[in-house]
Amino acid sequence: MQTMRSVFTLSAVALVAGSQLAAQQQPAIRQLGPVDATSNELLGANVFVRHVKSGVLVNDVQHRRLLMFDPDLKTFTVIADTTPATANAYSGRTGGLIAYRGDSSLFVDAQSMSMLVIDPAGKVQRVMAVPRSQDAMVLGNAMFGTPAFDATGRLVYRGFNLPRPAMRQGPGGNATFQPPEIPDSTAVVRMDLTTRAVDTVAFVKVPKVKMDVQRDDNGRVSITAQVNPLPVIDEWAVLSDGSIALVRGRDYHVDWVRADGSRESSAKIPFDWKRLTDEDKVAFIDSVKAARQRMAAANPQAGGGAARDSVRGGEARGGVGGGNPGGPPGEVRIMIGPGGGPPGAGGGFGGREPTFVAPSELPDYQPPFFVGAARADVDGHLWIRTTPTKAIAGGPVYDVINSKGELIERVQVPKDRTIAGFGADGVVFLLARDAAGTTTKLERARVK
Repeated sequence: MQTMRSVFTLSAVALVAGSQLAAQQQPAIRQLGPVDATSNELLGANVFVRHVKSGVLVNDVQHRRLLMFDPDLKTFTVIADTTPATANAYSGRTGGLIAYRGDSSLFVDAQSMSMLVIDPAGKVQRVMAVPRSQDAMVLGNAMFGTPAFDATGRLVYRGFNLPRPAMRQGPGGNATFQPPEIPDSTAVVRMDLTTRAVDTVAFVKVPKVKMDVQRDDNGRVSITAQVNPLPVIDEWAVLSDGSIALVRGRDYHVDWVRADGSRESSAKIPFDWKRLTDEDKVAFIDSVKAARQRMAAANPQAGGGAARDSVRGGEARGGVGGGNPGGPPGEVRIMIGPGGGPPGAGGGFGGREPTFVAPSELPDYQPPFFVGAARADVDGHLWIRTTPTKAIAGGPVYDVINSKGELIERVQVPKDRTIAGFGADGVVFLLARDAAGTTTKLERARVK
């Protein structure tokens, strides 16, 4: 018995020592370079940018506007919006901005299933149909990741395979609604726009949503989405050399699909893993529920919708352990889309307010990142917005990973800021949120 205890003790010591060693291998956190330009125009909470030679293309999703700012962010012109002022309307609720050939860009309008080809000066040159109608939603919704072209000119994007609900024969011959089984993984695919040939690059983990159907005595059916507010997921991005990075959340490493088609896996990235006790899990679920109630109370006219969708794309905040990327220290950002589905799922399935899984179903370790954490800069680096495992003053911390999958830097942005995009010559664009978190301004800074 004494021998067994010694083995267990040594194992525990080795585990703790290994965890401490991983934490020690993390580079010291440094601050982002200074901000040297700020927009006067107020933008929404979800903004995506593309730096071109003539200025900065800004996709203001919440306000449904596509704008071209001058390089110093002082003035702008409207390329597309929802008013008669422009010939090219931002017709849908979301739109996707994709870097195209050279300094040109594609703006994907999912509702009209069209793509505007925008030249470097910000002028619409022509309109193309989306390659496949079933892909319009994922190409036109930045919450599904950032589509990009690989080294061979194929468009890489995340698929969205949502099974359809079914009607089953019930007792007495009555039809019974059968909710779809939503998968917990989806494919990252690439398409040749000329031939329309599509192949699967890899599969990535996505937030799992369960659908619960209840029928009352009057035969009325209600649907409740049950979500895990702390999902262990994967992220992906296309680097400037055309390599596809697949960031695995379970053990935090990068799988690569290189420009020449070869595949390899990098070593695990050092991370200060935080174990969640049973008490932590209960506290986290309780804090998320309380946050939803506060948002619903702050916007009673939304009928609780604010709790699902505080801004377009769905953001809620809970408060166990760590810090909220871009939010107050001591909070963790979780992402819940409209109707309780994954962010950007386009309204979910309707029905009742979403519920949450039992605390026991939360992971034993806090995930290293959440939805939308990965971005690629123009210098071949991958930036991952990490979930802090302890309270840190200031804004979120990004792990900077090189093309070998090595952690080379940890960079912190100022408080209430998140990275919206990158530009040439070490330029990084930030979103600076107001106190309410409903409007932002665009800032230009330097990586160093």
